[in-house]
Amino acid sequence: MKFDVIKDFPVKENTGVVSDQLISLSSASALKAGLKPIRRVVYIDADTGKRYVFITNQMRWSARTVADIYKSRWEVELFFKWIKQNLKIKSVLGHTINAVATQIFVALCVYLLMAYLKFISQSGFSIQAILRVLQMNMFLRRPIEQLLHKRKADPPSPQAAFSLRF
Repeated sequence: MKFDVIKDFPVKENTGVVSDQLISLSSASALKAGLKPIRRVVYIDADTGKRYVFITNQMRWSARTVADIYKSRWEVELFFKWIKQNLKIKSVLGHTINAVATQIFVALCVYLLMAYLKFISQSGFSIQAILRVLQMNMFLRRPIEQLLHKRKADPPSPQAAFSLRF
C-alpha cells in the first residue's frame, strides 16, 4: 500500500500502540478516486509480540481503543462461525436488524433447550442427534425419555414363536 504520512499523532507509552498517523493513499488509483485521508494505527501485542496495522476512518477514538476494537473482531468472527456451525441457520428470513436478531435469538433458544435436554436425560446423543430424533417423532405421543434412551431390541412377538417353518 502506497501512502504519505500527513501527520503523526503522539502515542502513550506502555499501551502497545507504536504509531498513530493520518495518511493519504498515494497510488495512482487512489489519487484518481480522490480519497479522503485515513488513520493508520500500528499496535504490537504484548502477549504474542505480533505487529498489527489497523486502517480506519474513525478519528475520535484513541489509538488504543481502535487497536482493542480491531483486535477483538476475531472473537466476533469466531462467535459467528459458531452460530453458523451449531445453530444451523442456512439463510435469514428477514433483512432488518430486528428480523435477523430475532432469528438468531430463537435458534439460540432452541440450541439451549436441546443442550438442557441432553444434560437432563444424560443421553449419549449429540445435540444435533437429539434435535433430529425430536423432529422425526414430533407428532408421536411418547415421553421424551423413551426417545432419548437407547432401547434394547424389542422382544419377539408371540406370533413369531408359533410360525410354521418349512
